[in-house]
Amino acid sequence: MTAITRSPRPPWFSHLLRPAMGMLLALALLPSVSQAQAKKEVTIGIGTQNTTTNTVTGGIVLKELKLLEKHLPKTGKYANITWKLDWQNFTSGPPVTNGMVANKLQIGMMGDYPLLVNGATGQQNRGNETQLVAIIAYNAFGSGNGVVVHKDSPYYELADLKGKTVSVPFGSAAHGMMLQAMQERGWPNDYWNLVSQSPEVGTTNLQEKKIDAHGDFVPFADLLPHRGFARKIFDGAQTKVPTFHGVVVRKDFANAYPEAVVAYIKALMEANDWVRKNPSMAMQKVEDWTKIEKEVGYMFLGPNGIHTLDPTIKPRWLETIKLAHGVLSKLGRVKEFDINAWVNETYVRQAFKERGQDYDAQKQTLANYDITGRDPICNRMVSNPKDAGEIWLEGAGLVPVSSPACLLAGVRQYQAEGKKVSVAYLFDKTLGIKLVADKAFYSVNLSKPKAPAVVPFLLKKDAEAFAAQSGGKLATYVEALALAIPASDLAMSGK
Repeated sequence: MTAITRSPRPPWFSHLLRPAMGMLLALALLPSVSQAQAKKEVTIGIGTQNTTTNTVTGGIVLKELKLLEKHLPKTGKYANITWKLDWQNFTSGPPVTNGMVANKLQIGMMGDYPLLVNGATGQQNRGNETQLVAIIAYNAFGSGNGVVVHKDSPYYELADLKGKTVSVPFGSAAHGMMLQAMQERGWPNDYWNLVSQSPEVGTTNLQEKKIDAHGDFVPFADLLPHRGFARKIFDGAQTKVPTFHGVVVRKDFANAYPEAVVAYIKALMEANDWVRKNPSMAMQKVEDWTKIEKEVGYMFLGPNGIHTLDPTIKPRWLETIKLAHGVLSKLGRVKEFDINAWVNETYVRQAFKERGQDYDAQKQTLANYDITGRDPICNRMVSNPKDAGEIWLEGAGLVPVSSPACLLAGVRQYQAEGKKVSVAYLFDKTLGIKLVADKAFYSVNLSKPKAPAVVPFLLKKDAEAFAAQSGGKLATYVEALALAIPASDLAMSGK
């Protein structure tokens, strides 16, 4: 075979090759250099209210279960973005608004009156506008806010507090409820001595009897009675005006990162599912994270709870905001407000679409999830959740019962067996809200001993009125429990 001989390369060849090789190497490295330069960290400041039970699926649950990290976009135009979450906890809504106006928070959650002020404040500070993008939880008739007095107080109604010292966190949903109650009754602004105190300060002062009453939002008007030193004398449901907590975002952030807002709402919806799947377990976790007792959390977010988890923005909630604007305008506390520019359903609609759910259908319903199961005390299925109840046995979970009479019989039976009842729940006949049985008043009619008529109420006056009308008698929990007939008799009577 003939050997192939190569001609020697001319000296100028290497001079041409060196720049070409350098160019090829530079081109090979170009994508990684470009990517490194494009890498960007985006901080999302999120203002939460961890101890406000009806906001937990928008805040502490997302944080602890890392649900927002799960849903934040990481591909496409977000491939070179690193998300940094800055969770900031507050005890009420106004400080969240301050953080959003300062651009330290991009997402916030708060109650209806603070939401109104948030939106109006943003519109008055051009470049710091916010938008309402979702609801966390609501009560269609206003329950959740309330007024409590010391358990030994002689006061049982708002009218009893004339000239007394009453505290409330100013700017909160509870403050709005109290202002609205005053206006509805035609009371002057000085009807009572209204002072601003945070939930923590108001709680201490009420316990030490330094104030006559304390108004507060979820869960404090129910938490303080649960802790044994307070009694609720007014519930927001008496106003018949909805109350809710919602999610607001800075408009500039939402415009820049719309998929991140959708991701937040999808995480919120997953948190709602997590609570509903096993509410007693979920509320135990929330107690671990927030120190709000699980029995109180369950009262709000358990089946037929005081608040319904639902992110849709219903027309009724917007009417509530308009009403709140009227209340605050009369007092000179808020200026002009364009609600149509503030509300943006785009993101929550997209979240529903991506989850394969019908937004418009959900927007039309007020349905909550119900107490279900077989009542082992009276040996029948729960057929009417609003006439039903639940007994929470320590270390053994919740027992559904089909009626107030069956609940009282069940409590007596379990106590006789040496079992400890952590809490028992019933529903107020007038207001329709979930009650703790040992904090309720009762109308008891024993004209049919085998089928007693036991009707629970939050307010003493409602129980008195019903008892007078129906031929029953007013009873405290202890008295009603003493009158409870054996479960075996109830099972046979069908009551």
